Amino acid sequence: MKKKWWQDKVCYQIWPKSFQDSNGDGIGDIPGIIARLDYLKELGVDILWLSPVYKSPLADEGYDIADYRDIDPRFGTLEDMDRLLAETKRRGMYVIMDLVVNHCSDEHPWFQKALADPEGLYGRYFYFCKGQNGAPPTNWRGYFGGSVWSPVPGRQDLYYLHLFCEKQPDLNWENPAVRREVADLVNWWLGRGVAGFRVDAIVNIGKPAAFESFAPDRPDGLADCCGMLRDPVARRRLHGYLAALRDEAFAPHDAFTVGEVFNTDPAELDLFIGENGFFSSMFDFAPACWGGSPKGWYDAKKPGPDDYRDCAFASARAAAGIGFLSNIIENHDEPRGASRYLPEEAAGDPRAQKALAAVQLLLPGLPFLYQGQEIGMTNTVFPSIGAVDDVSTHGEYAAALAAGLSPAEALERVARWSRDNARTPVQWSAGPAAGFTTGAPWLPVNPNYTRVNVAAQQGVPDSVLEFYKELIKLRKNDKYKEALVWGGFGAVGQEQAGLAAFVRAGGGRRLLVAADLGGKGQRVALPAPAKGVLACSDGAPALEEKALTLAPWQAVVLELEQE
Repeated sequence: MKKKWWQDKVCYQIWPKSFQDSNGDGIGDIPGIIARLDYLKELGVDILWLSPVYKSPLADEGYDIADYRDIDPRFGTLEDMDRLLAETKRRGMYVIMDLVVNHCSDEHPWFQKALADPEGLYGRYFYFCKGQNGAPPTNWRGYFGGSVWSPVPGRQDLYYLHLFCEKQPDLNWENPAVRREVADLVNWWLGRGVAGFRVDAIVNIGKPAAFESFAPDRPDGLADCCGMLRDPVARRRLHGYLAALRDEAFAPHDAFTVGEVFNTDPAELDLFIGENGFFSSMFDFAPACWGGSPKGWYDAKKPGPDDYRDCAFASARAAAGIGFLSNIIENHDEPRGASRYLPEEAAGDPRAQKALAAVQLLLPGLPFLYQGQEIGMTNTVFPSIGAVDDVSTHGEYAAALAAGLSPAEALERVARWSRDNARTPVQWSAGPAAGFTTGAPWLPVNPNYTRVNVAAQQGVPDSVLEFYKELIKLRKNDKYKEALVWGGFGAVGQEQAGLAAFVRAGGGRRLLVAADLGGKGQRVALPAPAKGVLACSDGAPALEEKALTLAPWQAVVLELEQE
């Protein structure tokens, strides 16, 4: 595998609205990010992914873009963005932005012109279809619930397509003019100093040749819109669009790109992240997808530590020799990783959080942290559905009610998966609003902020934050980088419940990563004698000649003798 500039880096996602507010309006902003760059540099991260800061009505928190070449005033200005790029460059860091081009905002000038003349030039930038007998063109259900079709104002016979919310009309990638617009805006940002992009919801740009209804899969009479992704014409179109975007925009700039890619055939992995893949990397969503239900969040199963381990290990094997997956345990679209993958009683236990960190950070692939993960932030508390901001949670709550759950049951079921769990403000201190703002935060701070915050952990031995720093330093250590970044992978003791252990080998070194994720302790047979301890989450490891005994929730990294 050819080595690339980004492969030995550690990435960190910033949800700007909740990261740091600089002006007291309760909304995080770009100057707030700049003020925290030294903290991020000390943590050890290199690549910062900014969720959308473009001009937007924020119907879907910025994933509905009204102007791709301007910054929303709530987040700052283009000058602030240029200053962020300059300040990160000065620190040897990089910034990637969110590329959201399956859809735009209904307030984008393109769509406003399209509404004025659906049969005209800009009408071909979107999908307008006639209804059937007073009903929408198809029975597809959108990602946020409800029909993917909304009537054009003043034209009850004509509908426009939006796979997400009605304020996010889908762009028509079959139109060469749309593809040129996207390539131009990508090149504009790369020329401005952005290092690359996280590419949002991108598999949806490949649409089938004909829009046809599917068999209903819920009592609402609708069918999951993902059914269209299985259409062979849609797949061919997707591949062609992505190859052209790579060649016309990404490749000339040697940009780092990471795709949000769901519903792919494993046989397509090389197409997406191989030597000449569409993207540099793509997120591994296998653990996040485990336990999902076509009925909705209310019917989803909570994955356990073994489910996380088995999914992550399977992904590592599948990508071996092909390319780099990007490893996450949480992001802006998911609940907090500790709350999701650890037993409920252990989600807030720093020992368990550190054990989970060791596995994620040292697996093959590119580690992505999400803001607050490094201090062990967990899911929040929702007193009522009215306290929830997230549009998708409201859709899932409605689906749970339709399935017969009581309001209390519906809230309890969907709250554990709500995207707002990850969107509460970062907990910087035990002071007012957790040090996030001097005003009223746009979303309530997690009540546990007085215990879980950066100030309480900074420089404190054995804290979650300091262990993250230790792991990141280990991954970047020149002695072990060849093994931990580019080296091979082999599972150890995968048949043992609660144990996540594996060997990374390369550059003449073999490392064993072993973590107890079950809370009962583990005895691990060593594949080879240990040369030394490189990291230990708590206390000292109990080492014998041929075995390692882990205390409950303990994580250990050993260097092993060569075979």
